[in-house]
Amino acid sequence: MLRYLLVLSRPRFWLYLAGPVLVGVSYAADTVGGLFAPAAVVLFAYFLLPANVYLYGVNDVFDRDVDETNPKKEGREARYRGGTAVTAVVAVCGLLLVPVAAPLPEQAWPYLAGWFLLATEYSAPPLRFKTTPLFDSLSNGLYVLPGAAAYAAVAGAHPPLLAVAGGWLWAMGMHTFSAIPDIEPDREAGIATTATYLGEQGAFAYCAATWLLSAAVFALLDYRLGLLLLAYPLLVFGIRRLQVDVDRAYWWYPAVNTLVGMLFTLGGLWGVLRG
Repeated sequence: MLRYLLVLSRPRFWLYLAGPVLVGVSYAADTVGGLFAPAAVVLFAYFLLPANVYLYGVNDVFDRDVDETNPKKEGREARYRGGTAVTAVVAVCGLLLVPVAAPLPEQAWPYLAGWFLLATEYSAPPLRFKTTPLFDSLSNGLYVLPGAAAYAAVAGAHPPLLAVAGGWLWAMGMHTFSAIPDIEPDREAGIATTATYLGEQGAFAYCAATWLLSAAVFALLDYRLGLLLLAYPLLVFGIRRLQVDVDRAYWWYPAVNTLVGMLFTLGGLWGVLRG
């Protein structure tokens, strides 16, 4: 069961939640010691593993019928196999957020509450955002909220609104890009998403547009961040121009996102060291 839970948590995507914590801490800290504040360590540990078990566990529970025909579940991901023990572990991982959040500054609480709500209702009824075009994309701002919570917990103040908005737009594009390989399985299962509504060509255009907007918003904070985010729409152009199979390109993005996140974090660390 432990091996199954590990696969269920999508190790390739762990940094999609934990990475923003590192970014948020690197820009919130004003000393080297602040980088290792208890709040930063606890949030990183939670969003590295328990949060991923909860997020993807809830997803797999409510998608078990759809995933029966999804080729992505063969090999790199696991099909939900049920069982009381698995359900209990997923639930406990979600409830762990309460003791994690309790000692943190109250500025961090709205971001953590927002993450829990979106992580749950993205897949679970009654809202089940993932089956409503545009709302499935909008709700994936949940991936930015751990970083916002970490910033608030370390700095004791809310993060810059432009940073949250830019990150939210990036997450919207990333979600729709990841849904492109699922267009046919989702259509066969009768599930409507932004990607199924727009079709492959329209979904690529949507991703490029949201990533361009994200780059523009980050450029208002720092032009170097804006230039860094331009890598995403350029990649979309390259994938379309070279006619790369999207099922293949999809698996590049954990590495791409890790690299971009590392450069974001190094920028924050440079500010700490200069300070």
